[in-house]
Amino acid sequence: MILTHLRSTNAREFLYSILFLLIAAGLAVGLASIGPGVGQGTAAGQAVEGIARQPEAEGKIRGTLLLSLAFMEALTIYGLVVALALLFANPFV
Repeated sequence: MILTHLRSTNAREFLYSILFLLIAAGLAVGLASIGPGVGQGTAAGQAVEGIARQPEAEGKIRGTLLLSLAFMEALTIYGLVVALALLFANPFV
């Protein structure tokens, strides 16, 4: 019964649209996380190195690091918002 129903063009197109939506949502989150992840790792490493060189500047370095990490994390959240919009607020499905 399911196979005869899936032979319908509309059902097949619907399943393909759902499949492509899931792939697009996964790519949105995955690709939006790569850049900020690399940036956060680099920033944290440089902050640790800076604190090791100048322990008296720890508070200033930590504050700047936390602010920059928050800005980088915002990019990842934008990717998540795009993925959720694709999954739950898509007018095409």
